[in-house]
Amino acid sequence: MGAGLSRWGQGMIQVENLRKSFGGFHAVDGANLRIEEGTITALIGPNGAGKTTLFNVIAGVLKPSSGRVYMDGEDITGLPPHTLFGKGLLRTFQIAHEFSSMTVRENLMMVPGGQTGETLWRTWIDRRRIASEERALARKADEVLEFLTIDHLADERAGNLSGGQKKLLELGRTMMVDARIVFLDEVGAGVNRTLLNTIGDAIIRLNKERGYTFCVIEHDMDFIARLCDPVIVMAEGHVLAEGTIEEIKKNEQVIEAYLGTGLKNKKTA
Repeated sequence: MGAGLSRWGQGMIQVENLRKSFGGFHAVDGANLRIEEGTITALIGPNGAGKTTLFNVIAGVLKPSSGRVYMDGEDITGLPPHTLFGKGLLRTFQIAHEFSSMTVRENLMMVPGGQTGETLWRTWIDRRRIASEERALARKADEVLEFLTIDHLADERAGNLSGGQKKLLELGRTMMVDARIVFLDEVGAGVNRTLLNTIGDAIIRLNKERGYTFCVIEHDMDFIARLCDPVIVMAEGHVLAEGTIEEIKKNEQVIEAYLGTGLKNKKTA
């Protein structure tokens, strides 16, 4: 399937001729793609293909040099992350960010914005309301932790978690707000196989039971094969191909640009 074409029609996220340059280097160079609502879409490609830069532009971390990004037909190009957060577009990072000295439960309770206790003067006159909000947030946090099967870590300091547990905590943060689409950057990095399977289970459940849409950057092809359809391949800043994992594995351009001769030899073995 050619670059910029989609089997899914108009997507929840649509990227049109997107470019992001750093000096004379074109990290994203005319990328066109769609992410359809309700899918778990993989974004793969060699190091330097522009995947993370593309994520950062879509999520408002970086402003594009040119091109447009649309969400449900609305132009969201260049909107800051907190505005996109309010629209349900969330982006997680390769290295999980947590408040290390706070408990896992407290980390989750920090996520929702607009809490009464965030305003100094209200801490004096609305103590009862603040206490009620905190109880509700604690209940929701505990439900999230149970969903992710890490409720036994609720009172553990987040800084003590393993890499995989931190990734689950970061996924949990998306559940504390009304997330619609979540961009996951190398969720499997530094995570053992058991925890990676747990993370995969959680992503599938969030997709099927709660309607989350995901776009996942990942190098683990077994993980991609289990979770993702479609798979989008980037190379040299643009979209090279799109299709199912089986179609991608058979695509000669992809084999040459990304997967290498090892896969080709494996196919004919």
